[in-house]
Amino acid sequence: MTVTEEGRSARKRRSIMEAAATQFLRNGYQGTSMDEIAALAAVSKQTVYKNFTDKERLFHDIIMGVVGTVEDFLRSVGDTLRDTEDLAADLHTLGRQYIQVVMRPQVLQMRRLLIGESTRFPELARAYYEKVPERVLTALAPELKRLHDRGLLAVADPDLAAKHFAFLILGTPLDKAMFVGDDTGFTAEDLDRMADEGVRVFLAAYRPTTVVNQGPRS
Repeated sequence: MTVTEEGRSARKRRSIMEAAATQFLRNGYQGTSMDEIAALAAVSKQTVYKNFTDKERLFHDIIMGVVGTVEDFLRSVGDTLRDTEDLAADLHTLGRQYIQVVMRPQVLQMRRLLIGESTRFPELARAYYEKVPERVLTALAPELKRLHDRGLLAVADPDLAAKHFAFLILGTPLDKAMFVGDDTGFTAEDLDRMADEGVRVFLAAYRPTTVVNQGPRS
């Protein structure tokens, strides 16, 4: 296969996945046919099956494609906190990054879609949870333990503290988004403020009493 052919094949695959995502979000898994996906992607049904074994494989690949959206954030957890010299400011930065990643429309749409189909695809739902929400917690917990060891936080249970951090930041906006869809009414400024307040409460709970509280950098 030539470079040109590889590029054309990649574009077709991308078009199929975009078309399938549109149809799944619009009609659900059961209400979507491979014929409809092929028509929307402007490819033959044979091309769809050439790229994806069946509708279940296509659905799986679309859902798990969201996993890549958290990779940069996962890297930033360690990069931001490991050698921090200004914990409050760095936690505020991390909190804002976290809420921005999770509250992206594409991520929210795929999450709602998977929740709706979780009884049909329990293994896929579990795999998504392990690779996205749970993975964030497992990346955050050891960093909180290191901050405890440095005397910057008082964290008796790093796993629980990681859950507190996540819920304080995401609890309200994510809960609303799961019920009302993309039209949450939250602006970027609203999300920043919720992240900042979540971090403020987290620090109030987990700062050692001997450390003076600090706000975010202006």
